[in-house]
Amino acid sequence: MNEALLRHAAGQCLARGVRSVEVRVGEARGSVPRGDGTRMLVSADAVLGTIGGGHLEWQAIATARRLLATPAFAPLTQTIALGPTLGQCCGGALSLHFAAFDADALARWPAPAPQFTLQLYGAGHVGRAIARLLEGLHCRVQWIDEREDEFPGEASAPHIERLCVEPVEAEVRAAPHGCYYLVLTHSHDLDQRITEAILQRGDFGYLGLIGSATKRARFLHRFEQRGIPAEVLARLTCPIGVPGIGGKEPELIAIAVVAQLLQQQHAV
Repeated sequence: MNEALLRHAAGQCLARGVRSVEVRVGEARGSVPRGDGTRMLVSADAVLGTIGGGHLEWQAIATARRLLATPAFAPLTQTIALGPTLGQCCGGALSLHFAAFDADALARWPAPAPQFTLQLYGAGHVGRAIARLLEGLHCRVQWIDEREDEFPGEASAPHIERLCVEPVEAEVRAAPHGCYYLVLTHSHDLDQRITEAILQRGDFGYLGLIGSATKRARFLHRFEQRGIPAEVLARLTCPIGVPGIGGKEPELIAIAVVAQLLQQQHAV
């Protein structure tokens, strides 16, 4: 569960009156499973999030539930050297802060910024597979198609907004500076119109177009004729996806494409 979804789920637990303990990593030094500020929420019968798993997490959950067994408890801090204390191969040390989770704790929990903003054009098989993977990432997605019945019946996560509009390429103008784009519609003509609109803007952080090297060459020739600069055209990614993942199944393509988005995000 990513940080934004975890924070949202924690707020829902609070609204339902579930009594829980916030376990927060602080002052991490050296090699540790998770860094400063990582949170986990522990109730009597559930755990939301993770501070890295293993013996550290098992012990932290046990401590949190011992605290929950008392009507009221003071905040607790533990300092842990992972090797000497727990026998874990990580050589670092960290502190764990335990406190009752309440409205003040939620207010102090910073809302994380999205890893990237993406306009995803196309709700076909590949588009749906990509959207499913993006459900678990902290990003902002506008999922755009002119065919409303192509979207799946089940609702998407809150950070994935579905837009059924026509003409779809008009949405390019509304995207923020540095936006990521994936173009994988049911129509080559529509792919071309959307891609050209993005290239004309020129301020994209990533632009991926589904298709072969032949499709790329054909599209580039048309875009050159329309006067789009060569340095902008060179930034078009087609085919899409990190190399080395074979197969043309939508799920495999989606894995390769989402990996490429994350590579791009970490390269900035």
